[in-house]
Amino acid sequence: MLKKARGFTLIELLIVVAIIGILAALLIPNAITAIQKSKQKSTMKDINTIATGAADFITDQGAWDNAGIASAGDLVAGSDFITALSPFYVKIVPVNDMWGEPFKVYLGAAAAIRSIDANDVGDDDFIIESWGRDSVGDGWTYDVTDPTNGMYIVDSMDDFRNDLVSWGGSWIRAPRTAIN
Repeated sequence: MLKKARGFTLIELLIVVAIIGILAALLIPNAITAIQKSKQKSTMKDINTIATGAADFITDQGAWDNAGIASAGDLVAGSDFITALSPFYVKIVPVNDMWGEPFKVYLGAAAAIRSIDANDVGDDDFIIESWGRDSVGDGWTYDVTDPTNGMYIVDSMDDFRNDLVSWGGSWIRAPRTAIN
């Protein structure tokens, strides 16, 4: 006896498509969040790398002015700051954050930003920052009476728009790693 070849019914195909649609609706937002979190953590790692190199440079040189280095704004390939750090302190200095925008670097007196009093900034200070996913500064200001006011908890996609700011190698604006 010959068996008749039988294909899928329309109902069976619709059920499979519906299941795939439900799985996609559940998984895609989680995948997007994971990608943004990965970019944020990689950007933080790059800022730490630059900050460590800058701290080592300051340990050797004493102040940015002693080496004739000034910076206030976007990090640019080939700048005096990058030339001073690379390759001795940092083999390759990252110029852009993971969202493709240049890091912002403020050295010495130029580090008196974000409501940081100029009297609190020395010739050896430096601030390195990324403006996050949207590449627009979030307007946050530093509060000397509460240094932890810049820490935030990442619980929505909007939180990846927050800035990441390191002052002298210490985070003053970044995601909170543990709830206190």
